[in-house]
Amino acid sequence: MAPGILETADVPQQLESSIKLSVFPDGLKTSGQHPPVYSQVRPYEDFPVVHTGPTVWKAEDYRENPELWTHRFSPEEIEEISSASDEFIQKGTPLTGISKTNFLLPLLSKRLEELRKDLIDGKGFFLFRGLPVREWNLQKCATAYMGLGTYLGYFVSQNGRGHVLGHVKDLGEDPTKTDRVRIYRTNARQYFHTDGADIVGLLCIAKSLSGGESDIASTHHVFNVLQERHPDVAKTLCEPNWYFDRKGEVSEGEEHWIKGSIFYLEHEDAGSEPRVYAKFDPMNVTSLARFNSGPDARIPPLSDEQKHALDVFEKTCAELSLHMILAPGDIQFLSNAQVFHARTAYTDHPPGAVDEDGHPARRRHLMRLWLAAPESEGGWRLPYHDTLEKKRGGIQVNDTPPVCPLDAE
Repeated sequence: MAPGILETADVPQQLESSIKLSVFPDGLKTSGQHPPVYSQVRPYEDFPVVHTGPTVWKAEDYRENPELWTHRFSPEEIEEISSASDEFIQKGTPLTGISKTNFLLPLLSKRLEELRKDLIDGKGFFLFRGLPVREWNLQKCATAYMGLGTYLGYFVSQNGRGHVLGHVKDLGEDPTKTDRVRIYRTNARQYFHTDGADIVGLLCIAKSLSGGESDIASTHHVFNVLQERHPDVAKTLCEPNWYFDRKGEVSEGEEHWIKGSIFYLEHEDAGSEPRVYAKFDPMNVTSLARFNSGPDARIPPLSDEQKHALDVFEKTCAELSLHMILAPGDIQFLSNAQVFHARTAYTDHPPGAVDEDGHPARRRHLMRLWLAAPESEGGWRLPYHDTLEKKRGGIQVNDTPPVCPLDAE
């Protein structure tokens, strides 16, 4: 038990016993954001000095070898995806009801099964190329993308509005209002972070005029470098005394923040070595001034050690990162457990512009999926009460139903 944390926080927060099928068509509800089970939070002394295994990789291993982490869809694969999408749309089934059973991919299913294993237990990232998004409307793009996603995990809600199909697009919101704004709705830089699900997917519909490029880093390589160069920082990141802002996306009776650490160890399981697991978004750490200052302060501000750790962490990730640029039709899949990712700031095309291929330029637009890969189906053994839930993680506010908007809103 971490010192200063109440035992009552170890009591699992159960989902309602009866899920309304009229609200959740597949009978599954996103579990949502929760604090860890504090009795399973391991002290820094239990962490490895050096992490080993296939999840540890260096950018130079892949920078000049794209064939190791990219695949361009063949004409036969595109035809299979297109036919499955058309058939699904013709049946009139809502996108929230898409699954492997109604989106059959006999040619691609084996590749996707192997990819899922590599995402969960291997390097944790992959890039598909060549989905014909310029030829398809948004409904078909979304159907194809979500159909592929069903082979990797379960869709979970990405915000308090129940979006299981998200949209990364600049809606003109002020990125400095960090206590209210989700940065994916702006054109601002995103620092190295993880998202609130096991796997995140991004389908590029349209790219920006400049910027908006992707950087990723092996969590375990970052951890090893911190252990070697900055063990004090590694220790700080393993201590369960960080507070994370939920930005108002809370159900009734829940706190507006979560207390935990940035690095965890998987919970113990006989016969296997626990891996280091990361859960972190710096924008949810630096946005808590309304709770840690003034006469109503309820949580402590960041310590000098924590501020130093944030700075060293970001610089280390940037140094060790693999850079990639997503083109229209590219799909990036990442495992949040062992890959940190970031995005550069970007500038959109001006009105009336054409892109580099001569098409009318559209604003940068990426469709996003958050996918759960639960422990019960080979996923990571997380120190959370919902580790066995099919739709673990995500963001669930009360009984908000899942929805799939075809564009940002």
